[in-house]
Amino acid sequence: MHLLLIEDDLDLGASLQQALRGTGFSSEWLRTAADAQRFVAAGGHDCVLLDLSLPDGHGLTLLRQWRREGMTLPLIVITASDALADRLAGLDEGADDFLVKPFAVEELVSRVRAVTRRAAQQAASLWTVGTLALDMRSRLCTVDGALVGLSPREFDILAALARAGGAVVPKHRLAQALAPLCEPLDFNAIEVHVHNLRRKVGTARVKTVRGVGYLLAGAGT
Repeated sequence: MHLLLIEDDLDLGASLQQALRGTGFSSEWLRTAADAQRFVAAGGHDCVLLDLSLPDGHGLTLLRQWRREGMTLPLIVITASDALADRLAGLDEGADDFLVKPFAVEELVSRVRAVTRRAAQQAASLWTVGTLALDMRSRLCTVDGALVGLSPREFDILAALARAGGAVVPKHRLAQALAPLCEPLDFNAIEVHVHNLRRKVGTARVKTVRGVGYLLAGAGT
């Protein structure tokens, strides 16, 4: 899963990014509202972690603008303020969750999983798309009840497609899902992984949208 972390505190930002990497999440870390605008517009993230106090603006202003523009990306507000008014304002403006600093990384990871699960219209850690099931905790896949042996990268591709809820996932976003340390990944490698994935879960399940990317048939329906 690829996260966008918007946090101006140097120590906290660095420690959070390192901790997230240890849980298998990749992330991009930004420190200003201006940079956040550009990166959110570019897309490619599964969830946003937004601090409210930024050096060039307020996080709620960003959140309000993004939601009014139709951005549906899951977003968790992280802030040092535990005031009820701030929590209510964040939720009313469209935040999916609210976490007060300091917090345990394990709780943050659990909340990220919860908001992305809801965004994908899945009610539990076991995601089902027709007769295909993905256990997001144990990273196991079954088709028609039979266990399918997937490589870590094949599982990540399938999870990214399921998370999109039937929408097309561009190749550049899959490249991020397959590169947890944000190393560049050749698109040819993605095609090889998708080919192997189709062979294991069925060619009809993973569809190619030529020139764009891939989608998981049956997701979002």
